[in-house]
Amino acid sequence: MAMDAAMPRADKELGPRASAEEYVRRVSFRFGPPRLIGAELEWLTARADGTASRPELSSIVEALGPHAPKAIAPSSSARPLPSGSAISLEPGGQVELASVPCTSARQTVDRLVADAKMLRSLLARRAVSMLDCATDEIRPPHRLLRTPRYSAMELRFDRIGPLGRLMMNSTAAVQVSVDAGADDVELARRWELLHAIGPALIAAFGCSPALRGAPDGAWVSQRMRTWLSLDPERTAMVADPQKYPAWALDAPLLCVRSAGPEWHAPPGASFAEWLNGSLDDELGRRPTFADLDYHLTTLFPPVRPCGHLEVRYLDAQPGDLWQVPIATIEALLRSPEVMAEASAIAEPVRQLWVDAAQQGLAAVELRAAAVGLLSLAAESSPDMRFTTALDAAAARCMRGQLPGVAER
Repeated sequence: MAMDAAMPRADKELGPRASAEEYVRRVSFRFGPPRLIGAELEWLTARADGTASRPELSSIVEALGPHAPKAIAPSSSARPLPSGSAISLEPGGQVELASVPCTSARQTVDRLVADAKMLRSLLARRAVSMLDCATDEIRPPHRLLRTPRYSAMELRFDRIGPLGRLMMNSTAAVQVSVDAGADDVELARRWELLHAIGPALIAAFGCSPALRGAPDGAWVSQRMRTWLSLDPERTAMVADPQKYPAWALDAPLLCVRSAGPEWHAPPGASFAEWLNGSLDDELGRRPTFADLDYHLTTLFPPVRPCGHLEVRYLDAQPGDLWQVPIATIEALLRSPEVMAEASAIAEPVRQLWVDAAQQGLAAVELRAAAVGLLSLAAESSPDMRFTTALDAAAARCMRGQLPGVAER
């Protein structure tokens, strides 16, 4: 997963659009033998005093000590936890563990289990608890992180509707990352599959029917509901990876970084408009490679290319059930034959993103696809220790039940 040689200096001004698209392609899709998998786990946090209120940011920073991310503690060394996971913090006080890339789901899981145990212990020292849920059912959204990035994000999302603040402050996810593949052909195959199975896996792992502050309406995954609506130009599915660079440039600017405490961007303006000179008078400078790198971090499609491919559509799971979607993704990418079978199972529901988040397993076609994919994952997993959990997940989906006690 090494970067291409001779990458440009970050402060160098960008050239014409064609070269900018080529740069996006290079940094978004790093080719090599597909062998690595990683994951990011998020948890809501609360005071461990029985009140369920949000902790103070200072309590979290003090608890994390040298492991605190520099974004909230500039003097911190941001030391990874013993098994290699890095800690970050989301706007509403959610804590996140990002594993190192591993050669198997089992290795990823074992490292995250160890580091999650340590993270709980660290936070408990300052009476902060981690909540195993994908949405906040009790507390209204409240932002703890007062950074320029999140202020700009909140401002843009508020112009669109109420779901942006809810996503930022009141949701948690499991994200799984895998290699892009050896070449364009393999990239296209992996990209297609990860999108095709999306609705079925949203239905299979959706477990956030309640979200304080959400508009009226019954949804199995209120967390995914927020993503589907908060900023469609920024979160849209891109069907063809070859079209991703153009889509990224045409996406609206979230903000333009500056030395001041507030980062703004002309409302509705795209990065492409900055690139073609339309915003020169308003912004006062030309975009650099660093600006484009930052812009890419503000885009949130359901499968995001970051050199590797980041699957972003899965709810955080109760207890240790976050291991199951990681094992599922690994198994379904096991071989071209398994991928072809998985794609065929998912074909009838591959466009049902909204139905999956809203109805989940109550929709007969989505339930059938979820059961089929989890059963295939159980048969195909390279680690037999995951088979029982995958079979249990398939059986639970067959009964139409959300993740929880039935699988333990």
